[in-house]
Amino acid sequence: MIYHHLYLLYLYYFNIKRDYYECHDVLEELWLEEGCYSFYQGLIQVAVGLYHFRWNNIEGAKLLFEGGLKKLEAYPDHHYGINVQKLRHDVKHYLYKLNHIEEDPFEFYDLTIEIVDEDLQEMVEGIAREMEQEQNSP
Repeated sequence: MIYHHLYLLYLYYFNIKRDYYECHDVLEELWLEEGCYSFYQGLIQVAVGLYHFRWNNIEGAKLLFEGGLKKLEAYPDHHYGINVQKLRHDVKHYLYKLNHIEEDPFEFYDLTIEIVDEDLQEMVEGIAREMEQEQNSP
């Protein structure tokens, strides 16, 4: 399968750099380019939900996780090279914890999107190597 470079960057920023703001930027560009594909919007909302919680905006995180889940519910368990079922499960669990944060406080933690397509995994690792080389270049 052929994956768009911006999708690869999203997965790189999400799984490796944990830069959820950058995830939003790169995938929003693709989302707009490809006619507002709701799968991308769901992934964007999950990333921005994490970004909001990292900065202690609990209500914003909850709203974005809820929106992301609604978008991702329409897709099969494995879609576009990732385990959407696991991502939905992880986001639901995060949302449950956020809804009970006052009685059971917890610290921010990252999520990882499980990549089920070996070719996609190799492409994301290739992006990581490229980005590392760029950062180490004078």
